Amino acid sequence: MSRLPTTLTLLLAVTLSTLAGSVVPAQAFVDKDCTDFATQAEAQAFFLAAGPGDPHRLDAEGDGLACESNPCPCTGSAPVPLVGQTTSPTPTPTPTATETSDTGGSVSSGPVQRHAGVVVKVTDGDTLKVRVRGVGVRDVRILGIDTPEVHGQRECGGADASARMSRLAPVGSRVVLVSDASQADRDRYGRWLRYVARAGRDVGKAQVRAGLATTYVYQGNPFARTREYRRVEARAERTGRGSWSRCWS
Repeated sequence: MSRLPTTLTLLLAVTLSTLAGSVVPAQAFVDKDCTDFATQAEAQAFFLAAGPGDPHRLDAEGDGLACESNPCPCTGSAPVPLVGQTTSPTPTPTPTATETSDTGGSVSSGPVQRHAGVVVKVTDGDTLKVRVRGVGVRDVRILGIDTPEVHGQRECGGADASARMSRLAPVGSRVVLVSDASQADRDRYGRWLRYVARAGRDVGKAQVRAGLATTYVYQGNPFARTREYRRVEARAERTGRGSWSRCWS
């Protein structure tokens, strides 16, 4: 009678040992999220190396691009055809030069394009990152304006312009992006060139009216709203609004 408990004890010990050997230690899988990567390119490389299935849930939209809201350098993000286009545009290479206000690109963006989206980041006073409905996250350079720099060489008025943009188009706000047939579709950095409106308000024009941006015409080619932007700019300068009194006088 005394041998039965001993036998059961041995069987139990063997079973527990077998189960313990088949369990994957908790530390064997370390979950990652987008904040663990400094750039989109770094996240994309990890995403591809992790294999199929997206175990770390870095591709929220399921479009094969990881952490699209992370800053560039970016990879794997070839431009998506715009409404009305039948073929994909030529991919724009990742910029290697220091970003400037130069908005050179194609001769014309073609017919006016409209997209709705949600702001995911305010980059500075004239640039946003927008999650465009049906497309994904895109960098948007606001057409017709230029604000002082806040990245690299910081310029007088740059912080004020960025702060106001955060109020005009805060993260999470819904905006409408509108192209201009007289202007390029994208600049040389691959950013969309668009007028931005929130609740019917022209965000770029509002920056000019507040004296925190100047009207920007690329290579002498006026955009459709040049006259009205220059009109509000002249008034801002005349009355010393914003940077006109602190930086540009």
